[in-house]
Amino acid sequence: MRQTHVGAWPRLEPALLAVTAAALAAGGGAWLAGDAALAHLLWGLGTLCAVPPAVGWVLLSLHHGRTGVDLIAVLALGGTLAVHEYLAGVLIALMLATGRTLEGAAQRRASHDLRALLEHAPRSARRRTAAGVATVPLGEVAVGDLLVVGPGETVPVDGRVEGATATLDESVLSGESLSVERAAGETVRSGVVNAGGAFELRATAAEQDSTYASIVRLAGQAGAESAPVVRLADRYAVWFLPLTLAVAALAWLLSGSAVRAVAVLVVATPCPLLLAAPVAIVSGISRASRLGVVMRDGGALENLGRARTLLLDKTGTLTRGRPQVLDVVGAPGWQPADVLRLAASLDQYSPHVLAGAIVDTAHDRKLVLPMPSHVTEEPGQGATGSVDGRRVCVGRLTAPGDRPSWARAVDNRALLDGAAVAWLTVDGCPVGAVLLRDPLRRDAPRTLRELRAAGIERLLMLTGDRAEPAHEVGAVLGLDDVRAGLDPAGKVAVVRAEREHAVTVMVGDGVNDAPALAAADVGVAMGARGSTASSEAADIVLTTDRVDRLADAVVIAVRARRIAVQSALGGMVLSLAAMAAAAFGLLPPAAGALLQEAIDVAVILNALRALRVDQSARPALTPAAEALIHRFAAEHDDLQDVIEAVHGAADRLSDGPGPQSLAAVEEAHRLLTERLLPHEYAEEHHLYPALAPVLGGPEATATMSRAHTEIERLSRRIATHLRLAHAEGGLAPGQLDDLRSCLYGLHTVLRLHFTQEEENYFSLAQ
Repeated sequence: MRQTHVGAWPRLEPALLAVTAAALAAGGGAWLAGDAALAHLLWGLGTLCAVPPAVGWVLLSLHHGRTGVDLIAVLALGGTLAVHEYLAGVLIALMLATGRTLEGAAQRRASHDLRALLEHAPRSARRRTAAGVATVPLGEVAVGDLLVVGPGETVPVDGRVEGATATLDESVLSGESLSVERAAGETVRSGVVNAGGAFELRATAAEQDSTYASIVRLAGQAGAESAPVVRLADRYAVWFLPLTLAVAALAWLLSGSAVRAVAVLVVATPCPLLLAAPVAIVSGISRASRLGVVMRDGGALENLGRARTLLLDKTGTLTRGRPQVLDVVGAPGWQPADVLRLAASLDQYSPHVLAGAIVDTAHDRKLVLPMPSHVTEEPGQGATGSVDGRRVCVGRLTAPGDRPSWARAVDNRALLDGAAVAWLTVDGCPVGAVLLRDPLRRDAPRTLRELRAAGIERLLMLTGDRAEPAHEVGAVLGLDDVRAGLDPAGKVAVVRAEREHAVTVMVGDGVNDAPALAAADVGVAMGARGSTASSEAADIVLTTDRVDRLADAVVIAVRARRIAVQSALGGMVLSLAAMAAAAFGLLPPAAGALLQEAIDVAVILNALRALRVDQSARPALTPAAEALIHRFAAEHDDLQDVIEAVHGAADRLSDGPGPQSLAAVEEAHRLLTERLLPHEYAEEHHLYPALAPVLGGPEATATMSRAHTEIERLSRRIATHLRLAHAEGGLAPGQLDDLRSCLYGLHTVLRLHFTQEEENYFSLAQ
């Protein structure tokens, strides 16, 4: 990718294009008016105007160690002036200016601005001394100083927590949305945000040696390593340039006519090379932008089309980046809906990220939330207040060593699922828990399959999260490798290692990802919700919050690059044929220039094919099908409490065949009959027929229809158990094993079925 002229003379190419076009048009008008002398004068002036900038471009290329095909254009311009073929000269000048203007539009690269990183960086610190607390410039902080970090402030330097536990938002560095707690003596890195109350920090590093300063340096160094892609014309110039000069010299020597040599240079003017690649690349960029994929330059698209390795951040890229309620658990005698209602009621006043997820889930489930009173919140502990006349607390359990068996089961579940837990305490007694986790994006599995189909051979996930949840995500998505517990420097190291083997793409959304994005051959930022720093360090920005647009962009890039190569090579073959004709005197310079224009038109028309939608691409949904997807996706969210009720009824059977167990099963069956089975019936008879044409026919939904049959079968079996229980006056011990198996089996089938529909069907919609 040529960059020698970009930024040096930013307005030269458009000005030259305007001058040469005006000279050609004015000369044509004079020729038609019968004034041949004026026509030649105007064409000659147009040709002459192109010589200085063309020579300048060649000299710049030579200065950068490249001998580009622009040298042929300079020789052709000089030759036409020498033999008075002014019409041919102005045509060459116009082609050269057009190619340069298109190339500048396609390849002008935006700088990797790190302004967001710098704006987030702290510039001062509050240092505690014998005289009190004083604000000092960050550069004056020394190792061993005792600093005070207030609520919402950014930790200024690396250090250790002193005294009270610190609650921190480390998403800037790790990318993880959940806050973490650091006890006294634990290390804290600069750049993280205090999400709790004020705490004291003992500095262990000065400003220049702290974590956040190193992130800024890494991003700058990595960006400097991203070498531009040499454009197609320069690659082929290695043999095309000497071949052209040899043919022109041979034609002159054998015929004794300098005009033949000029004619060879005219038809050899590499406008198919100058035009084909930029037009195809610009067309690909334009096509991608319609899907919400913004590419900074043609080099990004060309590299994306050659990429074979893709590295993805986890949080906000493969996952939604926002915690979501995974499950609600009630103590014996408490229903999950009551637990969620009380927790959400109190959390209405809390700004915590987990509180927002709990409240949103309660609203989705149409729960009526009373307003709490006397609400207080202790950072790192949770919120306390009055709801319905009862003292309610949501947050941590204050006595972790004195937990009932159901609470220990919640802890085990949280460990297995990599979930956070918000405990609900009523009048001093724990009565339930809400488990939250950052879920996978619905479109992530489909996207990764499409990326492999588009030519990506290796998929890796890089994350600052713990190994257990990271490897679970990797297993679900079928990734080739997972690297967990990485800081920004670790991500950059992995990117550099992968670049040694293949063209590498890095996808991320946080400030912590900016250095890795800049280090990759192609950096892709999730710009809809991602940080400004990641967007500015990236080559490609996804402006919609859909990672599947990346798969579309890869397909577009591969196709645009293939069309660019086809157009360039096709134009060269035609130019070689024209060179042979000119060498034998069959093409005078003016006719050769017109033929070259015809070749250019053919090349451009072929390159514009990159604007068209690839027929093999995913077909578009009809408005009716998209509306149905939105309807049933909303119903999925609304039915989560039904799935929980099925699992809860199975758990309750472990207590024996008592009245409470029977009541739990009856309630689960009522929810199945009144809400879930009508939903499945509507999907089968409305959604699936609407999607069948998009997915390739009715067979595409056959597997999902089979799941509907299994859900109905298990529901009927549960109903049969209930009829038997009513006939016998209660559940019999012999029913427990089969009924429990039916309920657990139905819960598993529903979870899998919902996930498959969300990944394969619902992800198709906007």
